[in-house]
Amino acid sequence: MPALVRFDRVTKDFAEGSLLRHVLKDAGLAVEEGEFLAIRGRSGSGKSTILNLIAGIDHPSAGDVFVAGACLNRLTARESTLFRRDHVGFVFQFFNLIPTLTVLENVRLPAELAGGAAAAGRAEELLERVGLGDRRHSFPDRLSGGEQQRVAIARALVRDPRLILADEPTGNLDDATGATVMELLVSATRDGGRTLILVTHSREVAARADRVLTIEDGRLTTSGRSRAQL
Repeated sequence: MPALVRFDRVTKDFAEGSLLRHVLKDAGLAVEEGEFLAIRGRSGSGKSTILNLIAGIDHPSAGDVFVAGACLNRLTARESTLFRRDHVGFVFQFFNLIPTLTVLENVRLPAELAGGAAAAGRAEELLERVGLGDRRHSFPDRLSGGEQQRVAIARALVRDPRLILADEPTGNLDDATGATVMELLVSATRDGGRTLILVTHSREVAARADRVLTIEDGRLTTSGRSRAQL
C-alpha cells in the first residue's frame, strides 16, 4: 500500500533579510496509513513547517509533497483548501476555539462549512466520547485548558479525516492534564484507523509513537519502525 504522506526530495527555505535559511534539505519521508509519527526538534528547527507542508498550507521550495496520492504543491489555492477540509483534522497547542460559539457549535463548524447534514449528531457523539456532553452549551472561556483541548480534538474528528495533525497539543497543559489529553487523542485516532502526525517537545509524548522523527539542521532522522514494518 502506498504511503499516505510522502516527501520526495523536499527542500524548504525561508528568506531572512539577505540570508536564506534552510529548514529542510532534500528531505524524504513516508508515513503509512494508520501510523502515529512524532516529530521532535529544538524550537525554530522546522517542526511546524513540516505540518504546514503536509497540510498544503505552505509549499516546498523544491521537491514534492504527496498526501493520499495528491501532490499538494501542484494544487490551486482553492483545491488545497478543499483537500485539507476533506482529509485533514487539526489539533493546535492553543486550541483555536471560536469564543463566540458554544462548545457544540465549535465542534460542528467544520462539518457545517462543508455542508455536512449529519454534523449535529456526530458532534454530539464526539462530545460524549471526550467526556464533555454536559458542556455542549457552554462557551470556551468557561472551560479549563484540558477541556478546551478535548473540544479541539472532537472538532478535528468531526469530518472523520484520514489524517490528524497535532501541533504541541499538550504544550499548554500541566503534565497530568496533558497525559489525559494524549490518551484521548491516541485512542481516538487508533480506534478509527487514522494517521496521527504530532509535533512535541516532550520525550514522554514522543515515546508513545510508532516512530519518532527528529529534525536538525534541515535533516530528518527517524527512530522506530513504521506500522508497515511491524
